Amino acid sequence: MQRRHLMALAAAAAAPHLPAFAQAPQEAHWPTKPIRILVGFPGGSTPDMSARAIAEPLAQALGQPVIVDNKPGASGNIAADAVAKATDDHTLGVVINGNLTSSKTLYPKLPYDPARDFSYLSLLTTAPLILVAPSNLPSGAAFFEEARVQGDKWNYGSVGPGSVAHLGMELLKARVPGLKAVHVPYNGNPAVVTALIGGQVQMALMPPGVAMPQIKGGKLQAIGLTTSGRSALVPELPSLAQEGVKDFNLEVWTALIGPAGLSAAARQRITTALGPIMKNAEVRQRMFQQGWQAVGTSPEGLTQRVRQETALLNGIIKARGIKLE
Repeated sequence: MQRRHLMALAAAAAAPHLPAFAQAPQEAHWPTKPIRILVGFPGGSTPDMSARAIAEPLAQALGQPVIVDNKPGASGNIAADAVAKATDDHTLGVVINGNLTSSKTLYPKLPYDPARDFSYLSLLTTAPLILVAPSNLPSGAAFFEEARVQGDKWNYGSVGPGSVAHLGMELLKARVPGLKAVHVPYNGNPAVVTALIGGQVQMALMPPGVAMPQIKGGKLQAIGLTTSGRSALVPELPSLAQEGVKDFNLEVWTALIGPAGLSAAARQRITTALGPIMKNAEVRQRMFQQGWQAVGTSPEGLTQRVRQETALLNGIIKARGIKLE
């Protein structure tokens, strides 16, 4: 008991810049050892940022250290699979849209089942995508008029086949008659930005944290947001709906999950602790400064989000005949 108390104090001391969250009662049976959050992307990525934003306050609330463990690869599916197969009752994961929605359709040999192998805990962050284009091209509705004229002579970039940026552009092509831009995949958003500025591609979907510095610097322009209305993250930008694109609403997001066998005690303690953490002003500001909105939900709220988006993305995968080599 004394050792657990000392570890709780150590976890709290590791985050002096954050307000004290409710400490775990000493009689609690979970957690009994440090908690590990697996992230399937490298340090500095959005999932990594989300995990680290909640790690310290979660350690304070639960009375055990929370360790972020980066295991990048296969668009996050390697780490997601490790979470699905974890049996120690102290392994969680921070994942992105695709790991829980489109991966099963895109990867026939995916080693986990998103609907069966996880405990959904909470949505963490969300952000709209911004349709960006080189600054020397027409803007607004005139951009789409020019895109129709150019047809498949124009290209669009993405961070890779099967990404939300890729599937979102194919959804946009389905919503905008005559839009026929050809997909060109790149290894990360920096390469997409370079291709846009260099004129190799004429459009791309990007999160605000990546796009806004280029837009403010005058190197790229924003055509619109992939939302039905404006976003608090970038209130100055119009939505694509305002530019005449109907029935197009898509965000990128991160979520906290555990394996399907995560104990009821663990699920209860985590979801109870996350509520005040996701409402905390310092945590929310930290995420906002990185271009993301903090959005804590119930497990049921995350489950509903996954179901809705699975239907949307899998529908576009099948309708557009998208297959990964």
